[in-house]
Amino acid sequence: MSATLIHGGRLIDPASGIDAERDVLLRDGRVAAVDAPGKLKALAKQEAAETIDATGLIVAPGLVDIHVHLREPGQGYKETIASGTAAAAAGGFTSVCAMPNTVPVNDSPETTRWMLSPERGASIRVFPIAAATRGSMGEKLTEYGSLKAAGAVGVSDDGKPILGDAIMHEALIAAARAGLPVIQHAEDTRLTGGCSMNAGTLAFRMGLRGMPIEAESGLVERDLRLLASVNGARAHLHVAHLSTSAALDAVRKARRNGLHVTCEVAPHHFLLTEEAVGLYDTNAKMNPPLRAQSDRDAMLQGILDGVVDCIATDHAPHAAHEKEQEFERAPNGITGLETALGLSLSLFHKAHRLPIGRVINLLSTQPAAVFGLKGRGTLAVGSFADVVIFDAKKEWTFRAANSKSKSKNTPFDGWTMLGEVRWTISEGRVAYRAVI
Repeated sequence: MSATLIHGGRLIDPASGIDAERDVLLRDGRVAAVDAPGKLKALAKQEAAETIDATGLIVAPGLVDIHVHLREPGQGYKETIASGTAAAAAGGFTSVCAMPNTVPVNDSPETTRWMLSPERGASIRVFPIAAATRGSMGEKLTEYGSLKAAGAVGVSDDGKPILGDAIMHEALIAAARAGLPVIQHAEDTRLTGGCSMNAGTLAFRMGLRGMPIEAESGLVERDLRLLASVNGARAHLHVAHLSTSAALDAVRKARRNGLHVTCEVAPHHFLLTEEAVGLYDTNAKMNPPLRAQSDRDAMLQGILDGVVDCIATDHAPHAAHEKEQEFERAPNGITGLETALGLSLSLFHKAHRLPIGRVINLLSTQPAAVFGLKGRGTLAVGSFADVVIFDAKKEWTFRAANSKSKSKNTPFDGWTMLGEVRWTISEGRVAYRAVI
């Protein structure tokens, strides 16, 4: 039996409604007890528990990222499950949901189980998201029940969105039957061929083809119409990395009409605009692209007013040689696991005075709830011993060169942000400890 006592800290657990000084006892991978300061000292001594002094620090449920790319199998030169989860732990994450655009595509129970094998060396818990269609080709559904039994927590074709109405309709029904969400990368690729940034005057001046906002909002609206048509099945549509005001308005309206639709926004979409592309900076190239100021402001407001369910990073590592080429040829995506907490605290807590508990809710409690990750996103007694301990007052500077990810493609290199992670504990095991 292994035990750890975390004492002296301020426990913030939105799911339990706690924001107070509390000590937490972890035992055998679970939360064994939560009590007032000093109350667990005798029990911890009896169990020969290790101790962590969290005086002056925030103790919170481990962060949950429901949208990451770990690149394995097949693209280990960009990232591995081991390196990606090490980066996640350094950022305070104890659970990540890995997208299926691997090589081969994760469209089978065998690949799902391969990702979960101990041989992958994961530092924290990985939850695979399986392909919605075979090979992510948008033609024939995968076996949702078998994939869920193997460990998948959702289905998605990710960067190859399901365009056919009939197959998307079928996917929503089949996923509802299996108890899984359908996660849609909302992009009508018939409108974005050859495009590399947001459509607008800036793209025109730069001589680049731009992605129109209708490519996102139109597909979201189509998906919501299909969701309404199968509403009796209680299908769950999750819109990944929302980036436009029009798409957010469609989600807001659908919610009012009682549809089961959830959505996420990535830090780069509530912090940056298309102006970050600068002189063709490929570290600011992503899909969905960075948008205009009005869309960025809408993402920020959607988080503040609660329409957006959670923050997800869309961590997308690429090798240096892939990003160091012409803007139009460079791949989309940036890393994000080590900066999400710091950026979110800087913007929402420091700049907008949002309580820290709201930020934790967006990064831990609510993403766990969106994908039904039971026992995650809370430190209630009996839940998994997933904990992040951080200094909410400490400002620090992110250096991409020091990242634990294999890739360094980020627009946030050199940014100073708020909230330094000191410990990350995954199911009772220390996955990350800061060197102070």
